[in-house]
Parts: sequence; C-alpha cells; structure tokens
Amino acid sequence: MFTFGVLQSSSGFDPLVLLLLALVLDAAVGSMGFVFKVLAHPVVIVGRLISWFDHKLNRPERSQTDRAVRGAITVICMVGLGGAAGLGIQWLTFNHDFGWAVELFLLISLLAQRELYTAVRRVALALQQDGLDAGRTAVAHIVGRDPAYLDKHGVARASIESLAENFSDGVVAPVFWYVLFGVPGLLIYKIVNTLDSMIGYRNDKYRAFGFVAAKLDDILNLIPARLAGLLIVFAATVAPRANPWRSFKTMWRDASKHKSPNAGWPEGAMAGAFDISLAGPRKYSQHTQNDPWIGGGTAKATAQDIDRALYLYIVACLMNGLIVGVVSIFRFSLG
Repeated sequence: MFTFGVLQSSSGFDPLVLLLLALVLDAAVGSMGFVFKVLAHPVVIVGRLISWFDHKLNRPERSQTDRAVRGAITVICMVGLGGAAGLGIQWLTFNHDFGWAVELFLLISLLAQRELYTAVRRVALALQQDGLDAGRTAVAHIVGRDPAYLDKHGVARASIESLAENFSDGVVAPVFWYVLFGVPGLLIYKIVNTLDSMIGYRNDKYRAFGFVAAKLDDILNLIPARLAGLLIVFAATVAPRANPWRSFKTMWRDASKHKSPNAGWPEGAMAGAFDISLAGPRKYSQHTQNDPWIGGGTAKATAQDIDRALYLYIVACLMNGLIVGVVSIFRFSLG
C-alpha cells in the first residue's frame, strides 16, 4: 500500500521524512505567504488553468450533455498535467542532490495546517474583541456563503464547520495521497479539490460541466474524510472538556445528514466532541435552506467554542503527523 515510501533520493532523503519536515515547517512558519507575494502560488496557477477551460468549454448555448463531456475533458487534462508535473518533480528528487528542496517547497505550499489555524483564530479574536461585524468579515474568508445573515452564534458555527471540513481537505487528504502516491498523488488531489471548489456547483452554469469534478472529489475524499473524523475523535481524548465517545457517536449517527458524503464525518466528530450543533438551517437573502443539524447539543456556539475546537485541531494535526512517523518507521523496518 505504501509503495512510494520505500524509495529514497540520491541525497538520502526519504519522502516520508520530507513530509514530516514539511508538516513541522508548515506548523511553525505557515505556507510561506511572503514567497507568494512574488511568485504565483501553485493553486493560483491551477485556478487560472481551470478558468481558461471554463471560459473556452463551458458556454451556455451548448447542451447539458455537451457541457458534461467538456467538463470531463477538463478534468482529464488537468489531472494529466498534475500527474506529469508530479512525476517530473519526483524525478528531480530521486536524481539530483538538491531536487528534494523543490519537493519540500511544494509540500509546504500545499499543506494548510498553520494557514487554517490562523484564519479560524482570526474569527475568534474578531468576535471577542470587535464584535459581530468584525466576525462576519473574518469568517467570510473561510466560508463560501454570504455571512451577512449570520448572528454571532452562526459565525462561530461556520468557523468551526470550516475548521473541521478543511482539516480533512487541507491537511489529512493531501498527506494521505502523498503517502500513497508521492508528489503525483498530492498534485492530482489538490487539482481535483480545486476543480470542485471552482466548478463543482449544483447551479445552472456548473451542474453539467462540473459533474465529473464534483464526483471525483467525493471519491478522493472518501477515506481521508473518515480518517479526519477518527483523528478528531482520538484528539478528543486529550482535549479539555471534549468527550471522545460522544464525538464518535455523533459522527457515526449524523455524518450522513450532511449534503456532502464526506464533510459530515469531521463535522460530526467536532460537534459531538463539544456537544454543540453544526450545519442546520441557513438563512439567505431570499430563502432559508433547511439543512438538518449535525450534533445534538446547543446551537449557540461562541468564540470560546472556536478556541476549544482549535485546540482539538492542533492535537489532531499532531496525531496526523504521528501516523506519518509510524508509517515511516514501519517502512524502514521492512526495508
């Protein structure tokens, strides 16, 4: 299963050691935002390519079937480019003394541990120090919906939901696919995830064109999302005022209530850990979307609940890194 982990570069760097180093550096200093003030971030480059395909192929005068086929072609082309780029970077690592530095740079830039923590912590601080309007402004950076109709509890819930879901998408899943398939696996996952975030909507414009992207993203997140939920459950064993048994029960019971086949797992685990309710009805300018609640506790989440969730998130990230370390040791013992 972990075939990629048996390889080593000519410089002696094991890929799993690179991954551990990237996790540590990302946690310590973040995703090198100062670098990407000069250079285009890899996800930005991917987004530009997706936008080009969208503009060229997803035209409203075409039939739904035609747009679906063209959307599938977009996915195939983007995945092919990602796989080829990943193989090229991997070749550098294994054939040049300092090729590993390129791979390490890419790993750090595509992990989101520190970046996610900082964004969610900013919401808690805004609510605590500057009130509801500041909280809405801060949470708008991490959620896709308009926060104008959220009260302070809604802002807190939205940030906790985003923390749980992005722990899966931005931390666990990239690590999972890198451990299995190296840089090609990591790049393909990030490309598919970006495709889903840009064209995977269920509206008139993207329902057909983004169908393949959305379904492929669901498939690639099936295992990571459940692993993320379990990591949150285990983290609840050491987080203050968290209940691991309730976390597991809520995850198991309520995960299927989410409209996504994957997001409900980490969200359910997080809701159960602190006996709060997430998701639920969402108010928009012209309608209310009556989604079911995930969790059986209070819906009146607060900034303090965000802080508790962040502590749990840190522990879960440490456990995720520990798994990588165990896999590395196991691989070394076999090799």
